[in-house]
Parts: sequence; C-alpha cells; structure tokens
Amino acid sequence: MNPLLYQVGYIDLLWVLVPVLGVLVIYWRWSLGIREILYALVRMVLQLILIGYALIYVFAVDNSVIVIGILVVMLAAASIITLRPVRKKTHLLYFKVLGSIAIGGMITLVIVTQGVVGLDPWYQPRYLIPLAGMILASAMNAVSIAAERFEVEINRSCTFADARAAAFQAALIPVVNSLFAVGLVSLPGMMTGQILSGVSPLVATRYQIMVMCMIFGSAGISCAIYLIWQKKEDL
Repeated sequence: MNPLLYQVGYIDLLWVLVPVLGVLVIYWRWSLGIREILYALVRMVLQLILIGYALIYVFAVDNSVIVIGILVVMLAAASIITLRPVRKKTHLLYFKVLGSIAIGGMITLVIVTQGVVGLDPWYQPRYLIPLAGMILASAMNAVSIAAERFEVEINRSCTFADARAAAFQAALIPVVNSLFAVGLVSLPGMMTGQILSGVSPLVATRYQIMVMCMIFGSAGISCAIYLIWQKKEDL
C-alpha cells in the first residue's frame, strides 16, 4: 500500500491520549498540579489546527511580506516562551533572549536555505517556514535551559565564568543526546516523514544530517550569545 494513503483522522487521534492521560495521572498523584499541562495540551491542539489552515493560505499566496511577518511572530513567541522557567523576568532579559535567538537562528536559517538547499525564491514558505520552525525551536529550548541554569548557578554564588560554563553545557545536553541517538535510537521527524512519503532513505538521510547540524548550530550559537550578554548584576 502506498504510504500516502494512510490518513490520520481526528477520531483516530484519541488513541494517543492514552499515554497522555497516564502522564496526567502521575502529575496528579505526585501533587505536581496538572493545570499548566492541561493548558499546554489544549493550546498545542488549537495552535496546530489553526496553523494548518493558515499555512494552506500562506502556501497559496506565496508572498514574501507575509512570510517575513510569520517569521517575526515565531521569533517573538519563541522569546516569550524561552523565559517561562526563569523567575526574575525583565524587559532587558527579554531583549537579550530575543537578540540571541534572532542572531543564532537567522544565521543558521540563511546558511541552510541559501547555502545548502538553495531556495529560489528565498522566501518559499513550504520550505522556509518549517525549517525556521525547527531552528527557532531548538534555539528556544536551549536558551531557556541556559537561562534557568544560569540563574540557579548565580544564586548559588558561583562565579560568572562557572555559571556560564554550567549553563552552556546543560543547555546542549538534549541536542548532544540526540546526536548520539539519531539513527540508533530514533529516526527523527523529517527523516521519518520523508520515508513515509516515499522518498529514498538515502535522500532522507542527507536532509536529516542537515537538520541535526542546523539544530546543534542554532542552539549553541544562540546560547553562547545569550550567556556572553548576560551579566551577574542583571540578575
């Protein structure tokens, strides 16, 4: 059977709620509070449904101004979410996060879309938006971990250099783990999607190498910029 014939309906998605409910029960039994998790799950579903309809329009219009606007919204949202685990939030800290993700993410995005893929025109939304999403998400998660760990280390009276090193190393643990695991433990999303759609596994492999490198690069550069800009007296 052609893999493209497999369709996932909304009713079919109810099955995946089984493990989700299991995690929610654990949260409840361990008195961790499930309100934030429930909010995150509902928000995730609504966001994905809305973005699905929005992307249909964006792909059809194929307008550079709209694509740039979407990238700006993605960047602003990523910067806000990044600071979620940080206790002491300030406008200055937000702009440091925004700047670090923008620089690290956009440098990586330009290299990937123009140097590796060679998009023509450069704003093709079907390629640019998903790639930007992966890059900004990796930078967001890494900077978020770095910001939280840096704050903890500084509050423990660590030196700036030690706090920065600990935060940078901690932030890259998930990314480095994924580098070790890819191909052995997991077949990441892009590679799996391409294989299911009928693309040669060798072609999918090259794309996945690109993805892993851009995730590692954007995460590392963004974290480094944030931590370089950070100062003890700002906390």
